[in-house]
Amino acid sequence: MTVFLAHFLFVLAAWTVVIKYLFPIGYALAHGLAPVTHVYLDFWPVAHVWLGWALLARPRYTYALALVVAVLEIGIVVTKFVLFLGEPQWTIWTTNWFVNKVFVLGCFVLMLGHLMVRGQDYAARPATP
Repeated sequence: MTVFLAHFLFVLAAWTVVIKYLFPIGYALAHGLAPVTHVYLDFWPVAHVWLGWALLARPRYTYALALVVAVLEIGIVVTKFVLFLGEPQWTIWTTNWFVNKVFVLGCFVLMLGHLMVRGQDYAARPATP
């Protein structure tokens, strides 16, 4: 499950870069707009790649990092969903954002469940040198 979650995080990071940066920049350029017109800065892909790497390399802080990121992501995404769904405005941008966040939420709910059930595995395994 750990390897699956690590790869899920890598895919989420790549997907987020595409829908938050590459697609909006391409769209803007195709329509003669400033390249950053529809770009919404998001640094979570960096955290997702770091966590994915940590799940595979198993440094000593992996369990704590995974737990903190999972709880933060779930809290942030649920809060954003509550705020958005109160008065949704469906556009190509919000639809892309929403679908991405559904997968992010799914990933971190799986991760939190995994950590709750198999957390002892992280303490039992030696850290990488």
